Amino acid sequence: MSSTEPIIRSRQTEKEVNGISTQVVCTEFSNYIFVVITQYGKIGTLISVTPDSRSNDISTPTFSTKVLLGKEEPLTHVCARNLATFVSQEARNRPVLLGLALKDSSIDAIKEMKEIVKSCQVW
Repeated sequence: MSSTEPIIRSRQTEKEVNGISTQVVCTEFSNYIFVVITQYGKIGTLISVTPDSRSNDISTPTFSTKVLLGKEEPLTHVCARNLATFVSQEARNRPVLLGLALKDSSIDAIKEMKEIVKSCQVW
């Protein structure tokens, strides 16, 4: 690694999703990918998304979600799985720590946010 490269790689952007300002920050650590998606300017609910090692089918791995801080709701797990699964897969199955603070968690909004996360790729 050259001396000009930062020790921790991070990228961030801000875009409108259905008229709501949405900020995304992606940071790569050696053991985790940290992704924050916020429409409130706060980290919000913190969720761990990890590949499930018990999965028998390698071609379609399963992922476990666990709320570490914040409100435990079924929709939180659905959003986390949809937003973070591809990150983990593209980052050689590293776990993802996801911070979510969303005003709009519709299917269309989640699809747009996924594209924004891809644009901030650090893994």
